[in-house]
Amino acid sequence: MRKALRWLLALAVLIGTASTAGAATAASPEAISGTRSSTSTASSDIKDQLLAIPGMSLIQEKPYTGYRYFVLNYTQPIDHRHPSKGTFQQRITVLHKDVSRPTVFFTSGYFVNTNPGRSEPTRIVDGNQVSLEYRFFTPSRPDPANWSKLDIWQAASDQHRVFTALKKIYAKKWLSTGGSKGGMTATYYERFYPRDMDGVVAYVAPNDVVNKEDSAYDRFFANVGTKECRDRLNAVQREALVRREPLEQRYTEVAAAEGFTFTTIGSLDRAYEAVVLDYVWGFWQYSLLADCESIPADAKNATDDDIWTSIDTISGFVNYTDQGLEPYTPYYYQAGTQLGAPTIKFPHIEKKYIRYGYQPPRNFVPRDISMKFQPRAMRDVDNWVQHRAQHMLFVYGQNDPWGAEPFRLGKGAKDSYVFTAPGLNHGANVAGLVPEQKALATARILEWAGVASTAVLSNPSAAKPLATYDARLDKRNIEREPTLRP
Repeated sequence: MRKALRWLLALAVLIGTASTAGAATAASPEAISGTRSSTSTASSDIKDQLLAIPGMSLIQEKPYTGYRYFVLNYTQPIDHRHPSKGTFQQRITVLHKDVSRPTVFFTSGYFVNTNPGRSEPTRIVDGNQVSLEYRFFTPSRPDPANWSKLDIWQAASDQHRVFTALKKIYAKKWLSTGGSKGGMTATYYERFYPRDMDGVVAYVAPNDVVNKEDSAYDRFFANVGTKECRDRLNAVQREALVRREPLEQRYTEVAAAEGFTFTTIGSLDRAYEAVVLDYVWGFWQYSLLADCESIPADAKNATDDDIWTSIDTISGFVNYTDQGLEPYTPYYYQAGTQLGAPTIKFPHIEKKYIRYGYQPPRNFVPRDISMKFQPRAMRDVDNWVQHRAQHMLFVYGQNDPWGAEPFRLGKGAKDSYVFTAPGLNHGANVAGLVPEQKALATARILEWAGVASTAVLSNPSAAKPLATYDARLDKRNIEREPTLRP
């Protein structure tokens, strides 16, 4: 349980209605500060240039060979439509290489990691990286929090203001990127501010266009991996519900020892079932087919400890406690107001064992926060991507359940691509694509960033990352966080 809690609290490293929001204008940096920022000179220190931006303040500078790395606060309006009605401090980080290099704008869609790290596009283009914490994830949360100001347009407008401020320093080309909810975030930013970025690389980004229609997920789970692996997982999941009474007793004991409570979801019983029903999804989200060997092969004859350990390792019994839910309230709020959330069936489990089914996001958000779903938001984004996408790359993992409802491109899309990495999960990336797609994707990223060589322009198969691999900066670390969350 303590391991699961550390997973939960680890910073993510990898997410008005849309139809009217696109016409609104976000507040400019000068509108918030009341001053105009001057153009930076190439001779001044990069820290001085950053701190000369109105509203920018330094939290910490961390040394790293070959870079300057800054953790900063930036003053943002709570409401970009009405910037005079209050501000909050939003954390950003800057991994500075050189103003002559392109810049990658990264968001996880959640917290910002305050340790130096490079996204895959940053390594490919050997560039600078600006990372932004998503609004309402602490500490980047207004106080008091007006939750109606947490929507995809407001978040995109946060990015637009940061870009507008930093473009004066980093004048070369910009790409936006992110994985999972970060990939969704990069896509929404492009939809609302299509003139900001020169290219978008969105990894494993779900696209729940019609929230009530989720049959694609059922088809996914009926065919993913091998029958042997599916049968093992299904059997353990069913057995955890068959043995509900003794395993819930253990859960009660753990909750008492750890101080876990269940006010938001309503009861330990609801939390227990939610964790168990996440089990199969969680395996395919974070694991590979080869990992199926770690799943109990004979669930009916497995010990209670075997069943408990397998469920806890993959789903995490902490996740639906108040302590597990609270850090991710902003995500669940968005899932229940704009993003949508999946619902799947469990044909391998008799109805008598399932009391609640997949619970809606409303059950994971405190009741004093009001929520109303806006069905047009995702439809608008999906329509825009299909018909207006330009210089956009979507990368999915073949065995990732979140890819069951992907972004798709229509006839109006230009120089845009959707690729799937065979056998990979929610950590799919360009490096995991088949060779031809890997080369093409790398070449397009280099060209969009303005750093493709003549050789690459004439022969995409020659495309390779420009920066040497750095074990610390480029380590791929998929944090195990709440499973039913991209």
